Amino acid sequence: MKTISVPKTEQLSQDSQIILESVSKKMGRIPNLYATIGYSSTALKSMLDTEAALSHDSSFTAKEKEAINLIISQINHCDYCLAAHTAIAKMRGFTEDETIDIRNEHSADSKLNSVLKLAASITRNRGMADDLALQSFFDAGYDEKALIELISLITLRTFTNYVFANTQVPIDFPLAQAI
Repeated sequence: MKTISVPKTEQLSQDSQIILESVSKKMGRIPNLYATIGYSSTALKSMLDTEAALSHDSSFTAKEKEAINLIISQINHCDYCLAAHTAIAKMRGFTEDETIDIRNEHSADSKLNSVLKLAASITRNRGMADDLALQSFFDAGYDEKALIELISLITLRTFTNYVFANTQVPIDFPLAQAI
């Protein structure tokens, strides 16, 4: 089987190099997964544009988005994204124990719990939400805008999960605790 390696920046197209330079300025480095996605400047730009768009006028806080990222990555068994998003979740105020609870589909916050259950249902059922999880989400106060944004967040994270699943690039974040 072909091994996919993390490319050096100079191996990538000029467009990817420009995009990754911006990532490096923002993050202080270029994560291996981003560099690998850079094999396609179109995919890299699309991913980053979607992340940026979902940061403005969002139905979810940055902390809630990290919880969503964690549950999706747990269900998809993505060790890379679990490592990255556990680190980010801690920066957003979650404790280690809370990140593990989230990965086990539980939060002490009932509103966040409804998001986790729906995100898990959609991810596990390949897009089809369980009726009870969907109703619980709406009962918690979320609306149609939030549902569409949640689906977009799931799609975005599933993309990075699938990139890792098919490349197995080295994880360059502290590993998430196994559960």
